[in-house]
Amino acid sequence: MARLKTHDEALRLRLLHRAAATVFDRGTAALSLRQLAADVKTSTTAVYSLFGGKAGLLGSLYEEAVRLFAERLATVRPTDDPAGDVIRIGLAYREYAVANPHLYAILFSDRSVQCPSDSDRPREVVETYRPLVDAVRRGQRAGQFGSATDPEIVALSVWGTAHGLVSLVLSGNEPPELAVADCYERALRALVAGWRHSEEPVAGLAQGT
Repeated sequence: MARLKTHDEALRLRLLHRAAATVFDRGTAALSLRQLAADVKTSTTAVYSLFGGKAGLLGSLYEEAVRLFAERLATVRPTDDPAGDVIRIGLAYREYAVANPHLYAILFSDRSVQCPSDSDRPREVVETYRPLVDAVRRGQRAGQFGSATDPEIVALSVWGTAHGLVSLVLSGNEPPELAVADCYERALRALVAGWRHSEEPVAGLAQGT
């Protein structure tokens, strides 16, 4: 059956964002297609027409979160200062999370809202991490980072720092009288500065303990 004209992209996005808010607040078990349709002032027929059912809705929800995240990171264009690019990617990471807390939670918190296997995940899942690794590699070629260190280790440390600080904010667990927003960029810069002055292979450090 042909999709009705009223079941358009605008409606699909409204349903996705409302579903994201529900999952963020109460989990996937609380997501009712009937209630979702009522909240968006449409019919359950529209939901089934657009997504095929709850499983299709959850899959589309995850894919939309990934797509928007990848688009935001891709706005950080490579420059002749790769170490600075690493910091700018970290800032873009935070900006996405703060602007889209529901979708961010779908990506990194609620593991039930994901594709059933790695082979089913959209290509963009891998692409979200690639710009950061590429920036580190460019930094190594430019002499900004030690060439003996695995670039993915450097990228992972930056990613983990960004994720940890953002998670403190979104979960409401910021330390008293210390706003993460005020120190987020400083923390990234300090981390990148540390890697810039490190010439020791990560494996060598581990073996020296």
